[in-house]
Formats: sequence, structure tokens, C-alpha cells
Amino acid sequence: MSLRLACYAFFMRFDLTDLRLFLNVHESGSITAGARRSHMTLASASERIRGMEDTLGVALLLREPRGVAPTPAGRTLAHHARVVLGQMDRMRGELDHYGQGLKGHVRVLCNTTALSEYLPAVLGAFLKDHPRISVDLEERLSHEIADALRAGACDIGVLADSADLHGLRTRIFRHDPLTVIVPRGHPLADLPSVMLADAAGYEFVGLVEGSALQEHIAHHARRGGKALSYRVRLRSFDAVCRMVGQGVGIAIVPRVAAVRYGRAAGVCRVPLADDWAARDLVLCVRDALPAYAAELVEFALRDAPADASMDASVPSARTAGVREDTRVRTTSPRPRRSG
Repeated sequence: MSLRLACYAFFMRFDLTDLRLFLNVHESGSITAGARRSHMTLASASERIRGMEDTLGVALLLREPRGVAPTPAGRTLAHHARVVLGQMDRMRGELDHYGQGLKGHVRVLCNTTALSEYLPAVLGAFLKDHPRISVDLEERLSHEIADALRAGACDIGVLADSADLHGLRTRIFRHDPLTVIVPRGHPLADLPSVMLADAAGYEFVGLVEGSALQEHIAHHARRGGKALSYRVRLRSFDAVCRMVGQGVGIAIVPRVAAVRYGRAAGVCRVPLADDWAARDLVLCVRDALPAYAAELVEFALRDAPADASMDASVPSARTAGVREDTRVRTTSPRPRRSG
């Protein structure tokens, strides 16, 4: 049986649980992680995937020591599964306007700053007023978010504008410049600004490995031929600022975090003068969204900068009014991730 006919035969069965499971496995790179995301046991997930492969007559995954990788057939299945599940989510959203019995689900990917500084407040306020919308929120590297949007693997992305945004509909979400924070009395404290190359010789305090922002900074350090030395890695900007205030090292953080936590921590802010540090966070989508997701976009952009005009084609929710189930599930970044 050809792969096309095999896929057709599979989709005639149309088991949405199988499709969702396979996408979760494909995106996490692990059957164990995919099963956890799908809220099923490892044994049940493995059995379902074997059943998919038996139905298609081809292998979908290559089992490797550290996880799984999709075969060409698996990549094809993942592509079509995203389309099918996306259409089902849209159908649920549109029908719920009439029946009020279905739930809307929005998948949001974001970078470190958006996750820690902006989206909790935005989503908390939105979900309080929309008790039937649920949101999956996951941290990723900005370039991974852009790729996921283009692949249809998420609905909304909030990422740095330094990523390749080709093919996406974008609006500025927040201005998000990076700044250096140093202890009071530090040699850099009185400078009007500093380049990363000049700060690289000092000991750093940073976020844990896997942080999207941390990998973003490391990437630019490597491009300049520098390797940053970290004395300690922590899980929050608050902890980073407090550690810097105690004289452990210096750090690079979003200005909004330095302002929020810096005074109590006793740190000084020094603008980071590299071009890549003067960045914006942008909210991106690829296609027209279901009504409930478009409502979330519109709500998130209420406090966007007045000059947020990159691409005003992000759809408005005023033409689509559907509400759904409110639970936010926040997924920590996978071990290899950052940015």
C-alpha cells in the first residue's frame, strides 16, 4: 500500500486521541513525555503508536537511545494530524457559539521574558473572564516558536523580533530591551552603557540551562568569540537580581525585570549597547484563528505599545465571539532548550 493510501486509510478511522498522542510524541521527542502530555500511561501510548504503525504498514518513529525521531512517514503523518486537529479545534470553537457545550483550547508558545514577566498577568485576567477557555503555555526558543507557528504546531507565539518571522502575522507585544545589572560599586556601575564583549570577562549569574533567554545570550557571546563564565544558575529573575545584589556576579536580564526586582536587590542597571539587545517582543500567528483564540490575541494586545504596527493583519476577535474552559497548563522548557 502506498504511503498516501495508507494515510487515507488511517484517517478514515479518525481517532483524535491517536493523532494528539502522536503529535505530542513527535514534538517532545519521547514516547514517555508524549504519553505524559496526553495524560495516559506509557504502556497505553506505546500500544497506540504500534497500532498506528500496523494500520499504516510503515514505521512512524525510529527508536533511539535518547528518545524517538520521526521517519519520513511520521513527518507526513504529523503534518496531516496538525491540519486535522486544527480544523477540529476551529469547528469546536464555531459550534460552541451555538451549543455552549464544547471547550476552546489555545496553545501558546513564548520565550523566557514573556513567560515570567508578561503573560501570567495577561492570561490570568483573560481566563478569569472566560471560564470555558483552556490554555497550554510553554517556553521555547524564539526561533523554535516561529518554526512551530509555521508548522501549525501552536496557535499563538510571543517571541523576540530577532527571530525569522517570515510568513507570520505579527504585532509588537512589548518593548523588551536587555540590560546588564551589577552590584553597587562594581567597575561597570558608572558607565553610560556597556557592550557584551566588555562585560564578558566578569563572572555571571544566570538562569538555569534550558532557559530561552540564557541560550539567546550565549549565542551572541559565541558569535563574538566569547564564553561566559557562570558562578550560579537560578530559576527566576528575582533570584538572579538578589544574587547580583549580594556581589556574586553580574547578569543580563530584561529591563522590565531589572526595574521590578532591582531596587530591592540593590543592583545598578547599565544599558546593554549591542544591537541585538534592543529588541521587541512580538505576538505572532500564522492563520486566521478560532473566535476564542482571536479574543485572546485582542486582549493580549490591549496594553501593547502605541507604535505596535509591524503588521496589523492579526485577526480581531470582534468578528468571532466564542468562549471556553479556563485552565492554564505551563510546561517547563525541555532540557536542551533555551533562548
